[in-house]
Amino acid sequence: MIKKSSKFFSSENVRLIINNLSYLPRWIIVMFDVTVLVVAFLITFFIYDGIGSHYIYPPYQMSFMTILMVSNIFFFWVFRTYSGIIRHSSFTDAIKLFFSQVSVLVIFLIFNFIFLFFYQEKIFKNSALFINIVLSFCGLFLYRVLVKQVFEIYFSEKSDAKLIRTLIYGTDANAISVANALKFETPTRFKIVGFVDRNTQNASKRMLDLPILVQKKKFSTLMRSIRADGVIIADRSLSREDQLVIVDQCLEFNYRVYNVPPISDWENQKEISKKVKNIQIEDLLERKPIVLDNKSISKQLENKTVLITGAAGSIGSEIVRQVLGFNPGEVIVLDQAETPLHNLGLEIESLEHNSKILHVIADIRNKEAMKRVFKLYKPKVVFHAAAYKHVPLMEENPSQAILNNIEGTKNIADLACEFKVKNFVMISTDKAVNPSNVMGASKRIAEKYVQSLQLKSIKENGSKGTKFITTRFGNVLGSNGSVVPLFTSQIASGGPVTITHQDIIRYFMTIPEACQLVLEAATMGNGGEIYIFDMGKPVKIIDLARKMIKLAGFIPDVDIKIQIVGLRPGEKLFEELLNDTSKTLPTYHEKIMIAQELQEEFETLHEDIEELIGIANFFDNDDIVAKMKKIVPEFKSMNSVFTVLDK
Repeated sequence: MIKKSSKFFSSENVRLIINNLSYLPRWIIVMFDVTVLVVAFLITFFIYDGIGSHYIYPPYQMSFMTILMVSNIFFFWVFRTYSGIIRHSSFTDAIKLFFSQVSVLVIFLIFNFIFLFFYQEKIFKNSALFINIVLSFCGLFLYRVLVKQVFEIYFSEKSDAKLIRTLIYGTDANAISVANALKFETPTRFKIVGFVDRNTQNASKRMLDLPILVQKKKFSTLMRSIRADGVIIADRSLSREDQLVIVDQCLEFNYRVYNVPPISDWENQKEISKKVKNIQIEDLLERKPIVLDNKSISKQLENKTVLITGAAGSIGSEIVRQVLGFNPGEVIVLDQAETPLHNLGLEIESLEHNSKILHVIADIRNKEAMKRVFKLYKPKVVFHAAAYKHVPLMEENPSQAILNNIEGTKNIADLACEFKVKNFVMISTDKAVNPSNVMGASKRIAEKYVQSLQLKSIKENGSKGTKFITTRFGNVLGSNGSVVPLFTSQIASGGPVTITHQDIIRYFMTIPEACQLVLEAATMGNGGEIYIFDMGKPVKIIDLARKMIKLAGFIPDVDIKIQIVGLRPGEKLFEELLNDTSKTLPTYHEKIMIAQELQEEFETLHEDIEELIGIANFFDNDDIVAKMKKIVPEFKSMNSVFTVLDK
């Protein structure tokens, strides 16, 4: 019997019982509150009885007490004192209780005054009612505080050894809200050990009964002094540069780093705790927010019919999302991949917009199918994002690079002219610059064709013809084929993380950032321009891999190995945004420049491309690549079987 009793009252069972209290039916809480009200009434009654006085004048005792209880419950309902969960009670709940009790006091005082006016006697003493109300409020408030503290004590005892000792960087309302939310998180992940403030005046103060620490030396030194394992960056005033310094210092000593977005609803603690997540590599590479000329973009897209090819891809789908923000009349999302297009359709349905969405499954290489799309929907703006982009695959299948990237682009561009599309925007790549692989060369030929078509359009139609724009940027974080999702997958599976070369570097940009600049560039110029984007500082891929491993909580080359596998066919050590002979011109947007490329006459280039497409249909790789090298003289194969064709 004793054993059973001790088992029932074990810390695990008590904790379970306390945990279940947060979901007790409201009628039980009402019973607790009524009990407090009755106790407060009796205390007041006996105080006045003890000094030989009356709280309530006979014969109104029972009637008064009944009406008092009913009135309290009524005002609890009016002020919704039961809408929250007791274990998460806050200052707002105290205010609700206060107003409910003040309302009861005011109503009864008015009633007592009216009764005195008509009957020349009182039902109760006003001073006694005031004392009763004060005791009621204190009892209701204190028992809620008691429940809250019990939860805090028991949940803070939960296997502290397994919790991550964490500092919160910041002392503003955002940081306090995060700390409060994490105290009641289930299951608990963090043990908050203090706050960090850049203001030295707060060094001797405490907040939420935790010390406020001041960073005087390296942040890693502060972490070590308090034996912290991680930090949550919750300071909204912290600049991007300062944040990167903190992250780098923490990762150097394998401390964990978390971030949290600004908290708008400080009462919803469960939602706050869910937002505290490991800082991502995108957070570190992201630059200043891009300021768009929304008026110009809106003028180009609002109420227009917009065609987006390759709409189910990582770039195409983001263009769809951003285009919808400018209220186009119709958006034609076109792709040959059925399932990704279906998934995009489901996502679009959940977005708020007033545009008509048309889903088209078709191949850009089929000109008749594309012609039907143009004839049926008559788009005024085309974003051409459809392309094969994986370098090793195109090196093995050059015919497919020609048929999709060149012939497909030619089909869409020719139809844009035929059906008098106002703006045609082609998504290109930095691999088209001094190409070292088939994929890059195919995109460069597509660029050349679009530019030559612009020259032809101007000669034939003047300024009324289609405006052809090309946008060129580097690697996009999170896109299909990017190293970031590859590294994430490899780290999740325990490694190794594979790097092609220890000296390889790349430019990176986030998908939304790249697509924002595409929309901006689409409104610029007179047509024929190739716009290149400011990609920021180049990133060494091996450093990126090490940082991602550390962000995941592992030690590079100890927990997760980094393996050098050698350059892939056609791969460069570094990418370029300009040809050797090219120059740039600035635009009104600091992140967008114009590449001055040599433009070729349409007729000559058109003949070469038609011949190349004809060769591609015979699938002779050497003949195909040889012809590509004639069209793009700067195309020099690297680490490829086609290197012999350069001799």
